[in-house]
Amino acid sequence: MTPIVLIPGLACTAEIFAPQIPALWPRGPVTVASTMEGETIAEMAAAILRDAPPRFALGGISMGGYIALEIMRQAPERITRLALLDTTARPDAPEQVAARRLLIDRVADGELSAVLAQVTPNLLHPNHRQRQDLIDAHIRMGSDVGPEGFIRQEAAITRRIDSRPHLAAITIPTLVLVGDKDVLTPPDRSEEMVAAIPGARLCIVPECGHASPLEQPDAVNAALVQWLTA
Repeated sequence: MTPIVLIPGLACTAEIFAPQIPALWPRGPVTVASTMEGETIAEMAAAILRDAPPRFALGGISMGGYIALEIMRQAPERITRLALLDTTARPDAPEQVAARRLLIDRVADGELSAVLAQVTPNLLHPNHRQRQDLIDAHIRMGSDVGPEGFIRQEAAITRRIDSRPHLAAITIPTLVLVGDKDVLTPPDRSEEMVAAIPGARLCIVPECGHASPLEQPDAVNAALVQWLTA
């Protein structure tokens, strides 16, 4: 069985993949990588590669997808399969960078709790924005990452490169999955990646926002199991 490494998104811990671990473990040992080391996406990728198995299947959500694409540049020979969840190959637009810098400033001023409370509903499908369990999970993860981790991750995201020119070099089995109402990395970003990655498969999850592993765990589990076994 091939080991599986999953990479969380911004202000997320291993809890983002809690529903997936039991479903994937029969297909291979699962590790949720730490994103708490490194000042840039490239440094985070190098730290994950340092601790990862020699060869493994790789999945990442949101910021984890940015890191996964960087891992594909640094060590493509070590990756057997790639899953990109609710992410994009594009760099931030100037207005996105500006918005992130405002959040960085607020968190630096001690407003992490307020920022998490503000941004969490935007991660979710409109029908899920009143689900206290999902809100609590994201606030709990963000609190665990802490203000320094949040600031470092946001800053790294603003400086990430454009991964689109590198997509055609990905030749391993690739799943690109996105919630149908993901407003942060909308489905057209996933369609763009699928068009560029040879043989990639697109999965659009119904009634789902940006937090697909927690919002629609059964659908995400099914897609990941198929990705591992196809």
